[in-house]
Amino acid sequence: MPQSKAFRYGYGFLLIFLLILVGTKIDFVFQPIVALVQTLFFPFLIAGVLYYLFRPVVNFLHARRVPKILSILLIYLVAIGICTLLVYLVGPILQEQVNNLIKNTPALAETIQAKVIELQQSEWVNRFQQNDQFNLEEISDKVTGYLSESLASIGTNIANFIGIITSVVTIFVTVPFILYYMLKEGEKAPEQVLRLLPSTQQANGNKILADLDEALSSFIQGQVFVSFCVGVMLYIGYLIIGIEYSLILAIVAMLTNVIPYLGPIIAVIPAIFVAMIDSPGMIIKVLIVMVIAQQIEGNVISPQLMGRQLDIHPLTIISLLLVAGSIGGLLGLILAVPVYAVLKVIVLHTYRLFRLRKEQKLEKNIIQ
Repeated sequence: MPQSKAFRYGYGFLLIFLLILVGTKIDFVFQPIVALVQTLFFPFLIAGVLYYLFRPVVNFLHARRVPKILSILLIYLVAIGICTLLVYLVGPILQEQVNNLIKNTPALAETIQAKVIELQQSEWVNRFQQNDQFNLEEISDKVTGYLSESLASIGTNIANFIGIITSVVTIFVTVPFILYYMLKEGEKAPEQVLRLLPSTQQANGNKILADLDEALSSFIQGQVFVSFCVGVMLYIGYLIIGIEYSLILAIVAMLTNVIPYLGPIIAVIPAIFVAMIDSPGMIIKVLIVMVIAQQIEGNVISPQLMGRQLDIHPLTIISLLLVAGSIGGLLGLILAVPVYAVLKVIVLHTYRLFRLRKEQKLEKNIIQ
């Protein structure tokens, strides 16, 4: 049997594919594991994001000789106070806008359809409708039907609604406990991982873990603060131009801004639909507000808050988002960049260790 390196790699790949094939045939064995991962994924994801946000504050207080447990409890009290204040100040406005949006959804859908039909009757659009492949009325009917069906399903599918509420309550209950132990004992996790490595590789392993921690910390802290600033700027801009549902649109923009490059495009779409109901001038105002906010974010806020940027080419990020979006949807778009940053650090350090070992072997051979 050939013993060359190429054949050994080929045997390895074949063995991996064989294990995958066998795993697909006995997938019932892995169903409890899949259910466990699905249950714990979002609580640990949210707790991990909050961990990187609160950890600098805990370290700052602990460095001032405040016990770590007391530091965590103080952060919890401050967070509860801020959330209570936001609910008191923003809650009534948000509730009013959500209720109005739900109540006016059928009328909004009909208005959008009427606007599209009016646009269809213009001369410059008729030039593109000489064939039957491009029909704005048909597209508007599909969009209106989709919105109506979605609204009806939300009102009738009680079981799914209760399931969503249960999941949200579970997350809110479990996240504080997970976050507490992360903040209290998070520094012990690298030590447990390093114990699995040989003593000669622990220094390199510690460097890899430190780089991973730095990459995730820089990305998460920067993106959260930048997204919050963008949401606040857009809310102020929407209030100035007087667009309806300004708080809802600003919250949507704040949440989608965590997606690089594509986030602002996704955020402006609902704002344009709402502005379309008002007037063409409101659409121009929305675009102006969005452009001003993105320019301030890109030229002023991000350079100050993001600090160390992830060394990833924009074309690579766009490719990642396209692939991750087609595979994992919105969650894939959110997780694509940080997961790639982690894998990049691991691959680079693994390659560096491989080159180092190869150079050491060559030195030994030369000495011998």
